[in-house]
Amino acid sequence: MQYKILIVDDDNNICELLRLYLEKDGFETVVANDGLTAVKYAEKYSPDLILLDIMLPELDGWQVCREIRKTSETPIIMLTAKGETFDKILGLELGADDYVTKPFDTKEIIARIKAVLRRSNENDKQNQVKEVRYDKLKINLTNYELIVNGVQVDTPPKELELVYHLASNPNRVYTRDQLLDEVWGFDYYGDSRTVDVHVKRLREKLENVSEEWSLKTVWGVGYKFEVK
Repeated sequence: MQYKILIVDDDNNICELLRLYLEKDGFETVVANDGLTAVKYAEKYSPDLILLDIMLPELDGWQVCREIRKTSETPIIMLTAKGETFDKILGLELGADDYVTKPFDTKEIIARIKAVLRRSNENDKQNQVKEVRYDKLKINLTNYELIVNGVQVDTPPKELELVYHLASNPNRVYTRDQLLDEVWGFDYYGDSRTVDVHVKRLREKLENVSEEWSLKTVWGVGYKFEVK
């Protein structure tokens, strides 16, 4: 994946230096030389990260950061020539993700960019809604909701976790011990009746809802969520 970086600085030499090093490292770049253009480009190009100088014409870096944060969580690294504690704290309070003090080393900038992007991607994964959908069925593990034919069905947490686990891996056969290990954990290990009871209760809720999927018993092995 090629990440897009918006470089915002009124010094053309700095912009060109950053552009050359970033593109050499595989990044795509967009350059803005003033605060108003920065806000416009942030919306127009949807960059993956913004390098934002503080001292800018039109709008300063603080104002740009504040405007972008009204509508976007795009990672922002502030560039400051001052290096004063007040600047760093203010930038972070406004929603900046990191800061680099000028004069800077280009290798450090690239390392900071990669670190911030990595953290951002990890946060995105953690914040993703855990949900699977099939015909007439929605299983949402984030809100612990089972929706059948558009109606929410009261479902105990472990039943919902079990059907979510199976439905997230359609047509894969799980043994009872695998399900105990992956859904319940070691506490129930060996008690295969636990799985059978939960599957029985789920079948009562899901039987004949759709011809496109079903909760199947694989005799002598275990269970699977079969999708046709």
